[in-house]
Amino acid sequence: MRNSTRLLAAVSLAVMSLAGGAAMAEDTLTFGTDATYPPFESLDASGKFQGFDIEVVQALCDHMKITCTFVNQDFDGIIPALQAKKFDAIISSMSITPERLKKVDFTSKVYNTPPAVAVPKDSKITEPTNAGLAGKTIGAQSSTTHANYATVHMKDAELKLYPTPDEYKLDIASGRLDAVIDDVVVLSEWTKSESGSCCKVLGTLPVDKEINGEGAGIAVRKGDDALREKLNEAIKTIRTDGTYKKIQDKYFDFDVYGG
Repeated sequence: MRNSTRLLAAVSLAVMSLAGGAAMAEDTLTFGTDATYPPFESLDASGKFQGFDIEVVQALCDHMKITCTFVNQDFDGIIPALQAKKFDAIISSMSITPERLKKVDFTSKVYNTPPAVAVPKDSKITEPTNAGLAGKTIGAQSSTTHANYATVHMKDAELKLYPTPDEYKLDIASGRLDAVIDDVVVLSEWTKSESGSCCKVLGTLPVDKEINGEGAGIAVRKGDDALREKLNEAIKTIRTDGTYKKIQDKYFDFDVYGG
């Protein structure tokens, strides 16, 4: 839940009111995403969007019989870009939190996984707590729930913020950080990779629902109820018909939807 700002394609969503409900008049939806967050959203070698979130949205659009497209947007500016109508919705591992609900509306959750802390394999840190991290330097992506969590619950550590996870990963691998905080799936997948061989997941953290929210969902503009309801219906359908599980099993060996 999070490089440089990319050129954004502005696609408007036209909605027309009909007796008994609302129907989308356009057959394309554009989603903003910060594609620096594998395995949820990233770019492959050819520049194509990939990841769990991307495949879930493609399944939702298939169900709604519309075309979905994606644009890359830095996480810091992703909500303002949505509000400016640079795209129709956000799919970027964005947690549904009380603070964000003041600015945007959300669908029901797409997944729900806890935060965690990773440290170098030879670290003397033994527990992912304020006491265990006291006096240490911990890295996090800016404008994320994980950065907020560290600010509140790890007050005795020095927090260093980065525009993307790629930068904090480089710094901890180079010995410039003592620990990093992020989603447990993101950290687990990274530490299994060659680039993350420096480090290990120290442990997960107790969820603070005020900070971490109720899971990650799709954000839409305030009052865009027609789109939100369409997406919610599609989420319910792919959860019921097995499509969600098929996508999940491609990426994870556990239930990423959570309780």
